[in-house]
Amino acid sequence: MAMMKNITLQLNMLFALCLWTVALCVPAVAEQSVSLENGMALVRAVMCEYIEGYEPRNSAVVFSINVGKISCFTSFDQIQAPTVTLHKWYRRDELVTAKRLTLKPPSWSTYSSIQLREADKGPWRVEIWDDNNQVLQTLRFSVTD
Repeated sequence: MAMMKNITLQLNMLFALCLWTVALCVPAVAEQSVSLENGMALVRAVMCEYIEGYEPRNSAVVFSINVGKISCFTSFDQIQAPTVTLHKWYRRDELVTAKRLTLKPPSWSTYSSIQLREADKGPWRVEIWDDNNQVLQTLRFSVTD
């Protein structure tokens, strides 16, 4: 029995180490501007715990299930005409939800959020799409205990 507990503890430590490695190697924030054919630019994409004062708070790549809710914040510049962006939320490579968000000239910030449930633990990603069905950015993160 003690040997089983020791193995479980070692596996939990290994899992935690893997998550920290991912956190150090995969950015939760995309600060590099992505320009589109129409001149519009995605200037910021962030996974965070919440939005306050039109700014993302507590950006991360690993979120505790206890946070209860997480958000994907995006900011665009050089918008020529009203358009849309899509935030597609995937858990373990399965589409969970797609949020259609309106963008207005000349610059616009927007976000989408999900409520976390116990079953939501594991790897996630949010794909940010433009109105021409092109992926602009992918943000990867994990939900843990």
